[in-house]
Amino acid sequence: MRPRDKHEQHRVATPLELLFDLCFVVAIAVAGRLLHHSISEHHVAHGIVAYLLVFFAIWWAWMNFTWFASAYDTDDVPYRLTVLVQIAGVLVLAAGVENAFEGDYGIVTLGYVIMRAGLVTQWLRAAHADPRRRRTARRMALGVSACMVGWGLILLTHDTLHLVLFLVMVGLELAVPLWGERGVRTPWHPHHIAERYGLLFIIVLGEIILSTTLAVQAGFVQERHWWVALSGLVIVFAFWWLYFDEPAHHRLVDNRHAFTWGYGHYVVFASAAAIGAGIAVVVDGTTSRLTASLAVAVPTAILLVALWVLHLRRSWLLPAAAVLVLASTLVGPALVLVAAVMVALVAAWIATTPAR
Repeated sequence: MRPRDKHEQHRVATPLELLFDLCFVVAIAVAGRLLHHSISEHHVAHGIVAYLLVFFAIWWAWMNFTWFASAYDTDDVPYRLTVLVQIAGVLVLAAGVENAFEGDYGIVTLGYVIMRAGLVTQWLRAAHADPRRRRTARRMALGVSACMVGWGLILLTHDTLHLVLFLVMVGLELAVPLWGERGVRTPWHPHHIAERYGLLFIIVLGEIILSTTLAVQAGFVQERHWWVALSGLVIVFAFWWLYFDEPAHHRLVDNRHAFTWGYGHYVVFASAAAIGAGIAVVVDGTTSRLTASLAVAVPTAILLVALWVLHLRRSWLLPAAAVLVLASTLVGPALVLVAAVMVALVAAWIATTPAR
């Protein structure tokens, strides 16, 4: 397993990586649906906490594979077979998302163990074949293995202690790559990483598309849902425009910048998928107007701020738009107003973007 050239020209996502991403569509869709139902059934606090914890499990599993593959995707038979095992783990993880929302992480942990067993195998292959980065690869294998044990142990806890230990494990998971790559970094490819993140962003935008489709279906029964559908579509188009308007790879100049950018995308992905859940809440019409408005406006505002911090710092248009989005909940039908703010934001962005 020889390392890839981090300066390789025309590096793109492979069909195997796309298959891996496809399996995450299921897990993200289930998490979004459960958040939607929790809000519609007036279990808002529980739904938000459970969603954030479950989404971390989904996102972190994707992160681990993506960065390893960027550095060591040899596409040989052992690599392919190991990734297929990891994909099986993703499907087990997805099957356990609903139980995890109720506090039972047994199935999710089993999926993690399957995925992590494959990942540890990959790191050990890399350690054997890449002497220059052997210490880094061994550290990663050790850290991932230790965290697997930690996740297994917290299954024995409940309630508040379980939540506290879960957050401790999150911190340890995030620390493993920081510790592992001290000294000699793995040869991840900036263009490839940026493309992989862009592909997952399109997947989470798909959650908004799904909710918009539900609004279109409901529109044949209630005319007002056509405005919901149109507004959802506008929001998708606006975020697509903003995210892909400027290339991200130039920010990935070293590990410090790359880890900040990569870790920060947890907020980007989780909030984008949550917008879809919020639109589904609006379609249901079972909550108060304020609750439904906040279900859309809050994740939209968070996503705008996250994109500004990570991606589009050259303008204060995004945080200003975030304030307007939150203010819209006090005025009227927030979804329509949010869409109007997003149209104005993109128009102002285009107007202030230097000609290419």
